[in-house]
Formats: sequence, C-alpha cells, structure tokens
Amino acid sequence: MNFTEQDINLLNSRGISIDDATEQLRALREGFPSLDIVSPASVKDKSIIRLSKEEQDRYASLWRDYVRQNHTICKFVPASGAASRMFKDLFAYLETGIQTEAVSEFLTHLQDFAFAPQLGDRKEQTAVRYLLEDMHYGSLPKGLLLFHKYRDRPRTPAMEHLAEGAMVAEGTTKPVAVHFTVSHEHLPLFRQHIAETMQYMEKKFGCTFDISFSEQQPSTDTLAANTDGTPFRNADGTLLFRPGGHGALINNLQDIDADIIFLKNIDNIVPDRLKAATIHYKQVLAGVLIEEQNRVFELLRSCSLSAEEEKMLRRPIRVCGVVKNTGEPGGGPFLVREKDGRITKQILESSQIADKSLMARSTHFNPVDLVCATRDEKGNKYNLKQFVDPATGFISSKSKDGKELKALELPGLWNGAMSGWNTIFVEVPITTFNPVKTVNDLLRPAHQPKQRKQ
Repeated sequence: MNFTEQDINLLNSRGISIDDATEQLRALREGFPSLDIVSPASVKDKSIIRLSKEEQDRYASLWRDYVRQNHTICKFVPASGAASRMFKDLFAYLETGIQTEAVSEFLTHLQDFAFAPQLGDRKEQTAVRYLLEDMHYGSLPKGLLLFHKYRDRPRTPAMEHLAEGAMVAEGTTKPVAVHFTVSHEHLPLFRQHIAETMQYMEKKFGCTFDISFSEQQPSTDTLAANTDGTPFRNADGTLLFRPGGHGALINNLQDIDADIIFLKNIDNIVPDRLKAATIHYKQVLAGVLIEEQNRVFELLRSCSLSAEEEKMLRRPIRVCGVVKNTGEPGGGPFLVREKDGRITKQILESSQIADKSLMARSTHFNPVDLVCATRDEKGNKYNLKQFVDPATGFISSKSKDGKELKALELPGLWNGAMSGWNTIFVEVPITTFNPVKTVNDLLRPAHQPKQRKQ
C-alpha cells in the first residue's frame, strides 16, 4: 500500500506507524486465522473452579489480611461508552409516536426510575423528549446517569463503583483508588461529577478516594477499509479512523500502578442493599489470585525451574469470575490449543467461534469480573503488550455516509489482549451479574431500592 504524503502526516499525528497501518489493512483484507478451540471450559473438567463455602471464606480472609498489609489496590472501570443504545426504543417513540411494549413499560413505571423527580409532572412524549434532549440522557455516558434511588440522594454508576471500591478495600489505610477510562468529550463531565459527589461518598463510607481518569489513545485507533480492502476515505479524501475497541485499553491498564487491579464494566453495578454478595465474591477472587501469585513467586525464587518453566510462570495473572450461562449474548471461558500445543484458558467472544455448537455446549458466561496482578516477584511491572495475541482481532461491517466499510477492532481487553496471561476461572453466582443494557433494565429488582409493584 502506497500512502500519500497527506496520509503519512495524518498517521504521524496520531502516533501510528506506516508498518502498523499497512498491517491493519492486510488484516482487513485477509481476516484473522481461526482459533483451535478444544472445548468450552467447565466445572466438570476442573478448568472452572467451584469453591465450597469453607474455601470461599478462607480466600476472603486471605484478601482481608492482604488489604491490611499496605498493598496498593485499584479498581479499573471502562466507562467511555455512551448511553444512546439504552434509549433506542425511546428514540423510536419520539419519531413515530408508537408505544411499543418496551415504551409502555417505561411510561407505566416512570416514577420507579431514579431520574423521575427531574422530569416533574411531564408525561409520555414530553417526558421522553425532556429526558433525552434537555437532560441529555441520549448522549451522556452511562456512568453519569442516575441509576439507583436512595433516601438521601440518587446515585450514578460512577458513584456506585466508588461505593463498591470502598467496600472491597475495607481495612486499608490507603486511599481507595478508582480509575475510569472515559472518552475525551466526556472527561470534563466526569471530573465535575466526581468533584460534586466525592465528599459525600467519602463521608458515607468513611474513607478517602484517589480518583483518576484516562482516555483511549489516538494511536490505538484503526483504519477503516472499503469492502475490497482498500483504505476507506472521508469525503475530503482523508483516511477514516475508528476507535480500536476496548482492547485499546491494555495501554491504559499498563499505566495503573497497583499490586492488585479489579476490572469491571461501568453498568454492572447494584445498590448497597445487594452489594454484599458482590463484595464477598470479589474478595474471594482476589484471595485466589493472591494465593496463586504467592505460589508463583515462591517457585520463581527457588531457582530450580527450567528455562521453559520459568517462561510459563513469568507473566501477568488474572482470576476471572464466570457465571452460569443463561443465554446472555457475549463471550465465555474456553480451552484453546496454541501453536506450540499448549492448552490455555481464554475468554472468547462469539465472533471468534466459528463452530456454533461450541457456544451451545458452553456452560458459563463471561460477566467481565476480573482481578489482575501485573507485577513480577521483584515488583516490576510486566510489559502487557508482550502478552497480546495480535491475531485475535475483530472485523465488523459498518457504514459511513451511506457507504459500507470494514471496521477493525483490536484484540479485546479481556480476550486476545490478555491471551498470554496465566488465567484461572472461578464460578461466581449469577446474582453478581446485573448489567444495564436498556433503560428498562433499571426496573429489574436488582436495580430497585425494594421489590417494585408490577
């Protein structure tokens, strides 16, 4: 591919090398190789651990002891996604005036939403238009929407993640660190929201917070291609770049300075009255990680390992909570045969699995509930990019200005971007997984202060 001088200048301004751009276009033309999937991971074959109550208590206790030992802990929350898809049905209602079943449910239970007081006595389309346009819920990120009612004040997902972080790290003498990855346009809004609510949250939970933010780097954007694999160009002739997906956040994770990092999506959060189970299992997962890390560090310090054994152990570790598969769309835990014949544990998306019968046999689902350790036995941070499998990207069909295009996503953050990590799967209950994909999900019991009337 011969790039023009204008192309090269544009690539340079984004920190993208010509070699990387050429490789992206090759991937868009040729696709990615299929994975050699052995089977879904399962409790039966012991690739997923199911813990007894006694084991859970032991691991949770191990975590609580760890917290009191002055270790650094951080909660890493991808929060750049806009909430527009949450309101797809309401946008259609404004256009057509037709009350679908979803719209009727929303309007019938309007007063059960945490944002209802701000709507005043507005009804039907007037209320919907005010919510989406005047309150900007149609364009704000999920993290800044009012999700849950409380007696004193409603909370956003951002506030709930602070609460969860405080509960998980209870007993620490350090500030509770929470890191949000946000889009550039929403960064000022997040900063303002945290400034307005942090004092309240610190008083509520008797702690101090250390809140930080980062943005997805422009160098992780990817080129788009026409259907024939040539570069897609905007009307002015410039190359079209698209966000590289959440896999780009491996760079942001690299910059987190912490001994233990909890990773969870912004919308999977519940009110305080239901947090006990979530906190317990987060502590359990962290205890499993600590025990495994201690075992690995002891082996690495023993000097009795072969070069191959040391290579297999000297890498970041993650413990992934997985829930029983109830038909939710998305990925799950699988066993994959690598080129060297090793069998590794991987979280795969459905788009990576050509044999759909494998998906049908999958017993567990990935709720994105990870605890990560990214340092070696000497306390040095691993270079996380060395453990990314570049051959596990995604190609999807999109359009712009009425023209079809191919979009390239980098290996997903908890998929191919962590392909080379040492992984442990632990079963956690479905009650710890309560995402909000549509606004009506907020009417589910898990997001209500108490059981609402039907």
